[in-house]
Amino acid sequence: MVAETRTTDTSAAARTELVSLTGWGRTAPTTARLLRPRTPEEAVAAVRDWGARGGIARGLGRAYGDAAQNAGGAVLDMTALDRIRTIDAEAGVVVCDAGVSLQRLMEVLLPLGWFVPVTPGTRHVTVGGAVGADIHGKNHHVCGSFSRHVRSLELLTADGFVRTVLPGTDLFDATTGGMGLTGLILSATVQLHPVETSLMSVDTERTADLDDLMARLTASDHRYRYSVAWIDLLARGRALGRSVLSRGEHAPLEALPPRARSTPLAFRPRTLPAAPSLVPEGLLGRTTVGLFNELWYRRAPRSRTGELQTLAAFFHPLDGLPHWNRIYGRGGFVQYQFVVGYGQEDALRRIVRRISRRRCPSFLAVLKRFGAGDPGWLSFPLPGWTLALDIPARLPGLGAFLDELDEEVAAAGGRVYLAKDSRLRPELLAWMYPRLPEFRALRAALDPRGVFTSDLSRRLSL
Repeated sequence: MVAETRTTDTSAAARTELVSLTGWGRTAPTTARLLRPRTPEEAVAAVRDWGARGGIARGLGRAYGDAAQNAGGAVLDMTALDRIRTIDAEAGVVVCDAGVSLQRLMEVLLPLGWFVPVTPGTRHVTVGGAVGADIHGKNHHVCGSFSRHVRSLELLTADGFVRTVLPGTDLFDATTGGMGLTGLILSATVQLHPVETSLMSVDTERTADLDDLMARLTASDHRYRYSVAWIDLLARGRALGRSVLSRGEHAPLEALPPRARSTPLAFRPRTLPAAPSLVPEGLLGRTTVGLFNELWYRRAPRSRTGELQTLAAFFHPLDGLPHWNRIYGRGGFVQYQFVVGYGQEDALRRIVRRISRRRCPSFLAVLKRFGAGDPGWLSFPLPGWTLALDIPARLPGLGAFLDELDEEVAAAGGRVYLAKDSRLRPELLAWMYPRLPEFRALRAALDPRGVFTSDLSRRLSL
């Protein structure tokens, strides 16, 4: 999110503006020089000249917290560097600039029978952002996070050299999930997933409570490529953690009705008009969210199999509503996401119970299972249960409450997701990310002057 443009410098190689920036949660604004390079050469020149305060890359602004901000320094808007360089339609491999969005990849690759290997809850994410945050999706339990499907990276490091970075190297493992702090990602080579159609075959079921949900996920998640549960965090008592569980696969051609088989790979996501009246400021409070949760749970089928849904409806339902991040009001919201390992189900139950007692009005709350951990030193997933929820930032006492949850997560051997964070206490970070010392050591050797830096890195001493 960008606002409050103050000055414009049209003489610089990369267009420059002084702006106030926030993450998608609209919290913790800081002011920086925003540079908009139009070519890789301009990006390299901008990094070399952006001054003592350093800089950080920024994509489409969907990191919820302060990872793509840099108070008093430079921020490099990479979205103009959006060239798809090559596509191997036989092997399903794409080479693209870091500023290419996942939506653009879907538009270009789906007609060829290929889909992105991992997508989060929005398709408005750049490839560079996907690597830097090592994004995960509904398929982590079988496919891992984005970095597992990256064959190579082009990375501009602080010494001015562009390096080809390969999986299995320390620099690759520090960069994937490294929040842009090892250098500027210029391009990536990504392995894709083959599909026959642009529709999903989805099974949906209601679960009575949290234990019912976890039992079903444990018993049968391995049968599905994609799995996610919407969870009602306002439910209490015997209904604590009641959920709507949705699991799916890419629909095969024979599953489509005859009228759809002539264009099986069509991709036309619908978007509502960007009218402010569609998303009133401060729409959601406890009463509104409670009514929504009740309606959403009751209208879900007890059990339904094989429903055909569009990719947009299954993966990115909120992308159809422009500026949905405004619904929590001018104070913005915190998206809090944590993971605790298998064997720590009691910790998950305690946290869900505490959130329910606190009456946090969370419109969007999802529970998923993670598979094997990823190689990135600061990658978020580890084998276990991950819960993500949105909370209005102005909720009284929220900071102290989340601090308590952080401590419980850390004590259970879990961690919070840095791409969504804007308030974690730095002393907890080493508990959550045991390879943090290696990351800090590599970064100190690679970038001793702090050329690449951000509000997140300063706050957490990354």
